[in-house]
Amino acid sequence: MLILIGVFIVFAATIGGFMMAGGHPGVLLHLSEFVVILGIALGVLVIATPMHVMMEIIHKTKDALAGKTPVKKDFFELLKLLYELFMTGRRNGLIALEEHVMDPSKSALFQRYPSVLAHHERLHFLINGLKPVIDGKIKPDQLEDLMAAELKAKELEMDHPVHAMQMIGDSLPAIGIVAAVLGIINTMSAIAEGPEVVGEKVAAALTGTLLGIFVAYGFVNPLAGRIRSNNASDMLCFNCIMHAVAGFAKGLAPLTAIEVARRSLDGSVQPGADELEAAVKGLGTGK
Repeated sequence: MLILIGVFIVFAATIGGFMMAGGHPGVLLHLSEFVVILGIALGVLVIATPMHVMMEIIHKTKDALAGKTPVKKDFFELLKLLYELFMTGRRNGLIALEEHVMDPSKSALFQRYPSVLAHHERLHFLINGLKPVIDGKIKPDQLEDLMAAELKAKELEMDHPVHAMQMIGDSLPAIGIVAAVLGIINTMSAIAEGPEVVGEKVAAALTGTLLGIFVAYGFVNPLAGRIRSNNASDMLCFNCIMHAVAGFAKGLAPLTAIEVARRSLDGSVQPGADELEAAVKGLGTGK
């Protein structure tokens, strides 16, 4: 919703100021300029970007427009789930976690936390972290390095759509100049038709420059910034899981392990220590 409000403000300020200066919005609508600029921008994206990154751009943009980013409640639920898992492993042995880890969708424990189940990547990262603990295939103090390596790969992967969008945003002003030059060429070929026709074609050419800069700095680059911010929030979730699981594997008590994870969170989404401790009391006593 905030993004849509921002879009409205950008349009209102631009068109409103133009009209206050005596301009008419209709003179800005030149279909040929839109075709040239947006078409070239799309072509540049296709040339420079692999298909899976383009699909990820669409996915990330939809999530940004829908406001899908983890909030304090999501982190609270994640920490509660981690506590229940650790308490189950502490009370009943690590082998008791196997039934939950092998098929989380059928686990009564995981089903109590649908926000975690609904996010495939976070769930997969958590399961991948717990499996070596259950299997005993890796030393506890080696687990954090293993998860950190996976996290680094995720971070690089999540940055690909941002870099592609920034590349397009940085290219759009120059693409606008290309459209403007094409418009001037068209103007020169019609110079004998009189000042009225020439003036209209020059206005169309200048609109190309305006459109390139406007789309770049009004929408594409800010949207890339929002996606980067959302990625950072997702990374907080992964970091939270890593610190908690690694701490538990090293022998920390369940409450201590999730406290370490809690302290790794940004203050805007970090639950209070007393609030979290009160919420987890009585959890992890059953399946």
